[in-house]
Amino acid sequence: MQQSVPPPSADPEEMRRFERLADTWWDADGPFWPLHRLNALRAGYLRDELARHFGREPRRDVPLSGLQVLDVGCGGGILSESMARLGADVTGIDVVERNVAIAARHAEQSGLAIDYRAQGVEQLEGGELFDVVLNMEVVEHVVALDPFMAACASRVRPGGVMVIATLNRTLKAWLFAIVGAEYVLGWLPRGTHQWRRFVTPTEVGTLCRASGLEVIRRTGVRMNPFSRQLHLTRSEAVNYMLLAERLAR
Repeated sequence: MQQSVPPPSADPEEMRRFERLADTWWDADGPFWPLHRLNALRAGYLRDELARHFGREPRRDVPLSGLQVLDVGCGGGILSESMARLGADVTGIDVVERNVAIAARHAEQSGLAIDYRAQGVEQLEGGELFDVVLNMEVVEHVVALDPFMAACASRVRPGGVMVIATLNRTLKAWLFAIVGAEYVLGWLPRGTHQWRRFVTPTEVGTLCRASGLEVIRRTGVRMNPFSRQLHLTRSEAVNYMLLAERLAR
């Protein structure tokens, strides 16, 4: 497991918060339960979209076999493991060393070979490129968005894609993701999100184009507050996911 000092895009307070919660990553009823619910939806979405993009059959046992996937901000490895089970060769990186240690231990216990590294995307070695860069639920937690997005995009090889999932900077997102989820319903610890760091789909698209990527598909995500089930939706007013491709040269 490689280690390094945190990059400039990392927020020390965010790192301390995730450090405190690290032991609960794999508790499906603990503080990260919304992420476990979300992961079931996003893993299926990624399976279908990536299989479509790379000309695979999504219903095969391992439709992503042979694809090199970078999971940026992998946390405890919830999404990394889902991608590995779909056949991808996964590299998971996170700036919180404790997250990486927990992810590596859980993968070993699960019999999965995942390359975990305690470092930021800015700190990857020079020429390392990937078919897929997963930038999922991360951008709303970084302090220097432009260089972070550029660093993520720089790791996408020609013909590959970056997938971004985040929260829109709208009044509805503030009401649902912060007021509702953190203060009224108590689904997330207070302070999990800061509305000023939410990013609109237009802003994400602009940052992608500045790094040579083009958004090719997008979808919204919504949660039913009564059933706690998540669904894809046309509305991007709260949560959304984008696929951005680097055109083959």
